[in-house]
Amino acid sequence: MKPTNPVFTGIETTIFETMSRLAMAHDAVNLGQGFPDVDGPLDIREAAGKALVDGPNQYPPMLGLPELRLAVASANKRFYGLDIDWQSQVIVTSGATEALADCIMALVEPGDEVILIEPLYDCYLPLVKRAGGIPVRLRVTPPSWSLDLEALKAAFSPKTKALLINNPMNPAAKVFSDEELSAIASLCVEHDVYAICDEVYEHLVFDGAAHRPLMTYPGMAERSLRIGSAGKTFSLTGWKVGYITGAPHLIDPIAKAHQYVTFTTPPNLQKAVAFGLAKGNDYYDGLADDLAGKRDLMAKGLEALGFKVLPCAATYFLTCDITGLGIGETDVEACQRMVEEAGVAVVPVSAFYGGEAPTNFIRFCFCKQDHVIEEAMTRLSNWIAPAAIAS
Repeated sequence: MKPTNPVFTGIETTIFETMSRLAMAHDAVNLGQGFPDVDGPLDIREAAGKALVDGPNQYPPMLGLPELRLAVASANKRFYGLDIDWQSQVIVTSGATEALADCIMALVEPGDEVILIEPLYDCYLPLVKRAGGIPVRLRVTPPSWSLDLEALKAAFSPKTKALLINNPMNPAAKVFSDEELSAIASLCVEHDVYAICDEVYEHLVFDGAAHRPLMTYPGMAERSLRIGSAGKTFSLTGWKVGYITGAPHLIDPIAKAHQYVTFTTPPNLQKAVAFGLAKGNDYYDGLADDLAGKRDLMAKGLEALGFKVLPCAATYFLTCDITGLGIGETDVEACQRMVEEAGVAVVPVSAFYGGEAPTNFIRFCFCKQDHVIEEAMTRLSNWIAPAAIAS
């Protein structure tokens, strides 16, 4: 038979799905896939339920319900001082992954170079390759996760069409510094490059810090696409409601891509997300504070067991160095053993690289109930060798 598309043929199932399946098979505590184990705010869910019953439940506008697009524009002004025209600069998508696919399909042509920063979210590489783009990979390196600005500069070429940045960054739990973002913005302007900004963790930033979109830097408003996610902002990952903010000349072709991918998103969920975006600062502050507490609870437990816990400035995730623990020669082996022998599922960080990768780091997800985190720490304590515990 004729071959299918080589980008997707034989590609491995996402590491998140793989570890979730193993967690189910071994009745493990699942600290692998990044989703909360409690649903988001009741009032938002009630708003969705009411909108579902009241209707209408027919096709909403392709670009999204006006009330949600207006809410997204208002949130951009409220949190970041961005003046956004909701009618020409906002589109609603069926999740942030669809938003990424739409942006890449609309901007990238065969032979275009796209700069990616590793470790990277797993969909970036296949989406860029399927569009015919040529990935140009940079790295931030643990434990500091700092960006080499000279390597960044060298990554740009006359063929560079776009840079894709995840800030705050999964899995590194990094918030890019002002110096790093300024350098990225300056180079994008100098080389006439678009910036696709995956900012789904924008409200999950800890210790009094605040997210700053790349779009707010000089020269970036007309060349940036800012992607947000109701799933992350409201702990409703199953809803798959995302949104893109960008200049009208970029939103127009992206809307055409969206038209032929999902066309639209359930109207009741859109109405509920619009309601949620108007919540007071106490909600957003409480969300970050609650997650920071869970981060600290898990970090304390892991450090007591001998894990070297890397700094975590944002997101749902802690990265740990397993060197010297004796739980596996590589991160993949350690994760396999951990789910099978300890009953705790986590993710190898090497899965977030497109080529040769460090093999001594694993990622834990802490957006779980406290008793779930404590149960995982108990299972790990019962599993890890006494010598490692003593260290």
